[in-house]
Amino acid sequence: MKSSHRLTRLFAAWILPAALIVSASLAVATDTVEQQLNQAYAAYNQGDYATAARIIEPLAQQGDAQAQYNLGALYANGQGVKQDYARAKALYEQAAKQGYAEAQYNLGLLYDNGQGVKQSYARAKALYEQAAQQGFANAQYNLGVMYYSGKGVKQDYARAKALFEQAAQQGLAPAQYNLGVMYSNGQGVKQDIRQAEYWLQQAAAQGDQNAINNLKILRGQ
Repeated sequence: MKSSHRLTRLFAAWILPAALIVSASLAVATDTVEQQLNQAYAAYNQGDYATAARIIEPLAQQGDAQAQYNLGALYANGQGVKQDYARAKALYEQAAKQGYAEAQYNLGLLYDNGQGVKQSYARAKALYEQAAQQGFANAQYNLGVMYYSGKGVKQDYARAKALFEQAAQQGLAPAQYNLGVMYSNGQGVKQDIRQAEYWLQQAAAQGDQNAINNLKILRGQ
């Protein structure tokens, strides 16, 4: 079982409530935060990362949590800006302090991997917990992996199973796969082949190759 460490939900489709921003140009009507984020989102989808960064940087400086998160992701990925994990960390921290779950999760990834910060499973766990408590599936999954493997915490299959289940119910394929394996092996839960097959099927339907392979084994194919 491996934790997913990719940066997620860069330029989320949903946006924070709109607020007016003072424009430097008197000839152009002031755009709302929503409009500017949508412009950045469009630029990002077109591969114009530099324009996306230019649009959201002023919003991040003005304290918009989603902008801080997205700019942090650009710095972490080196898209439109020079890759800079330390800068990404600072931006994620600003958004995380405002309760932005994706930023809490990505900041946890930096600590988990030791990117731009001193590696710390304890700090990663604390940040994953903050995001997991808000229902963020990736954080629930990564926290589950920590409890399953005993990485930075005391190994606890029951806790891992509960976290995988939370993420699996939100449709996260790796969590569905891991939950299926736990039911198959009787780890943290009473062995239940029907439940194992159900969750492996859910993951397989999303193209998870591990789930597809394990289903064949489970069915004796």
